[in-house]
Amino acid sequence: MFFLKELPSRQTLERYGVRYPDLDVGNLEDALIMMRRASVLVRELEKYFDARGLSLLRFLILIVLDREPESDMLSFGEITERVDVSKPVMTRTLKALEEYGLIAVEGGDDKRVKHVRLTEPGKEILQQTLPGYYTLINAFMQKGEA
Repeated sequence: MFFLKELPSRQTLERYGVRYPDLDVGNLEDALIMMRRASVLVRELEKYFDARGLSLLRFLILIVLDREPESDMLSFGEITERVDVSKPVMTRTLKALEEYGLIAVEGGDDKRVKHVRLTEPGKEILQQTLPGYYTLINAFMQKGEA
């Protein structure tokens, strides 16, 4: 999350550019703007998902499970490889999704490997959530064009 509400002025950045010759003021300014915009988008998405009983992370896990056309389930390790969070966070989040009935966790042939799949309620909430998600992304991108 990027917490600066007011970005430094171009003049301030140019002062830093004088002090630090390796600083490309234009690149820094562009990066700060991009980080600020991304932070605003993440906050809007979090609010949207929260109103639907989800979080950004829970939504991402549902998407990761849904986007695998050749399989209807993934192992815990496969999900962890696709979503950038720690294993303890992933474990807690999968447990919560299972408690809400949005995923099912099943053992495979190897008892050490757990497989996760979307349940029907999980598929339904994803289908209900995606249109608004796409609307938010589209509106955000259109603001950037102005």
